[in-house]
Amino acid sequence: NMLKIIPIIRECQPEIILANALSDRHPDHGRAAKLVADACFYSGLIKIETHDKQGDTQERWRPKALYHYIQDRTREPDFVVDITSHIDKKFELILAFKSQFFIADQEDTELSTPISGKDFQDYMRSIGRVYGRKAGMEYAEAFNVDRTLGVKDLFDLV
Repeated sequence: NMLKIIPIIRECQPEIILANALSDRHPDHGRAAKLVADACFYSGLIKIETHDKQGDTQERWRPKALYHYIQDRTREPDFVVDITSHIDKKFELILAFKSQFFIADQEDTELSTPISGKDFQDYMRSIGRVYGRKAGMEYAEAFNVDRTLGVKDLFDLV
């Protein structure tokens, strides 16, 4: 699976990659986070040879940063980002996964899960408020990072 991710990283050449939490309620989330983290590292190695869709050898590329968003489990974030103006869009995108979440006008035909009820959406919105409040924002998305963060100027911090 890593050899499927590395060519995409090399093709897109992202500066930053956002990935699942390193540990979460669903075990696949942590596995996916580790897989992406390893692919980010290996995509920068010259000895890992991959090819683009035309069959040409790809140049190595390593993103400058990998940030893990916090999902179901509440964790102490390494930093937060103000998402106040995007909170409704966040939930619109989350609800695109209709088979996993509560939708008011949809009859519940599946078994109930910890994330299928409306209370989960309320919880997620509340968590965004909690992370935001700590940073002086209405809503914030929280992230963990597996390295020390640095800034060039203290005035870049809010």
